[in-house]
Amino acid sequence: MSDQWIDSWLGAARFQRYVDECDGDRVRALELYEWNVEAGQSLMHDIAHFEVALRNAYDAAISATWPYQKHWLLHSESPAVMPIWRTRLVKGIKRGSDVNYRTRKNVDDAIKKCGYGNANPGKVIAELSFGFWRQLTTNAMEKSVWVPHLHTAFPQGTSRSTIDTQISAVNRLRNRIAHHEPLFTSTVDPSAIHADMMDCLLLLSPYVHAHILHTSKVSQMLAEKP
Repeated sequence: MSDQWIDSWLGAARFQRYVDECDGDRVRALELYEWNVEAGQSLMHDIAHFEVALRNAYDAAISATWPYQKHWLLHSESPAVMPIWRTRLVKGIKRGSDVNYRTRKNVDDAIKKCGYGNANPGKVIAELSFGFWRQLTTNAMEKSVWVPHLHTAFPQGTSRSTIDTQISAVNRLRNRIAHHEPLFTSTVDPSAIHADMMDCLLLLSPYVHAHILHTSKVSQMLAEKP
């Protein structure tokens, strides 16, 4: 019986990456594809827990140091929506750009989904993507978010750049899984990214860290790669 249905299902080009990994063996390639899906699901389980812990810890840290009564996500002077201008060279010509455009759009879109004036902080937080929270530790946000607010979410002396690198890698891995991409390429190390994520989580919330260690199936799944 022909197995060309696999190409119709997954797409010939997509499946070929698995066939190549298995030295042309299409049976093993399909097994590898199934493993890739299951490994992605186990990683997403832990990433989902990490994301919720991250956004709630960030909200708590910023809210605790926010000087206004109105929530920081809904305030007009929020560091998440205020422009941050940077100058860069564009083909030899200096041009200014607002590096906070993306985070502002994310907040505005979330408020819109929550009914504008009816929006409350909890609903807005739930609407914001992982990519939004990832942006809060970038170099551009150091003076407006990290120094006055976000550093308090971590133990004293924690490196912003290290946290940013770890969370950025988790975000890329999350997007890769969401788009059903292979997890076995030379440019992706799920085990290392997961370990860094757990290191970051240990700083944010030791109890959540312990819970994920107890419930995680990532190590088992990665070890079962065909």
